[in-house]
Amino acid sequence: MPELPEVEVVRRGLAKWVTGKTVAQVSVLHPRAIRNHAPGPKDFAGQLANQKIEAVNRRGKYLWLELKSGIAVVIHLGMSGQVLIQKAALAPHKHVRIKFTFKDSKKEMNFVDQRTFGGMQITELVPASSSSSSEVIPDTVIHIARDPFDPHFEPDTFIDGIRRKNTEVKRALLDQTLMSGVGNIYADETLWRAKLHWAYPTNRLTRAKAAELLSHATAVMTEALAQGGTSFDSLYVNVNGESGYFARGLAAYGREDELCDRCGRLIIRDAFMNRSSFRCPSCQPKPRS
Repeated sequence: MPELPEVEVVRRGLAKWVTGKTVAQVSVLHPRAIRNHAPGPKDFAGQLANQKIEAVNRRGKYLWLELKSGIAVVIHLGMSGQVLIQKAALAPHKHVRIKFTFKDSKKEMNFVDQRTFGGMQITELVPASSSSSSEVIPDTVIHIARDPFDPHFEPDTFIDGIRRKNTEVKRALLDQTLMSGVGNIYADETLWRAKLHWAYPTNRLTRAKAAELLSHATAVMTEALAQGGTSFDSLYVNVNGESGYFARGLAAYGREDELCDRCGRLIIRDAFMNRSSFRCPSCQPKPRS
């Protein structure tokens, strides 16, 4: 599933192309893509016609188009979602679920989703917090924590929060109410850099180690963002359909039976929450009970 760097790559591309554009027409080609919009496709399209897009924003793995009328279109990419800016004359992609056309533009925005786990939803914008009332956020995203790229992110809040938890450190990194944006890939990369086993107890983290963990998470996502994110197949692309190449720089994730870049031992794969976790058994030994 796309994580913060991949979603931020899409956000930047969308911001460049659609900010300031006025929607001419929206076509919902698969009802599952707006399953969270109870009134249905006709209402979804009707609410967005003639709306001007003021900004494209993100929190964690969620994107939204901020509209002049004070509502937002929240976009979640799910497992295979793509938002592509394409020439209107091109033959449509067979997995296009929602199509946006714009006034005075020969390009259109297509939401493509092979597995239809992602989707869009119209929602109200509400104040992001009492301390920054000018900042607004979709009400369906308000429960998602800020991420390290958010100017209002508070490192001490994360550090205190993770140390108060009584869980495994990887589970805490994946907790989007503690810090958003980190998924399985960047959690494994963060833990490899921090030399921590995924099951290390969070309540045993020193304040310094928690701060180091945050620093590594921020660094690895910054590096991934600079390289367009991590693409393992054709489903992870930017708005122009181009893949990122941070997969070449991964130290742990997906590298089972390859040599650890730090010590030379073979990377191993552990079962974790119905998926996989990759680590170096030498650099990241099991925690003592």
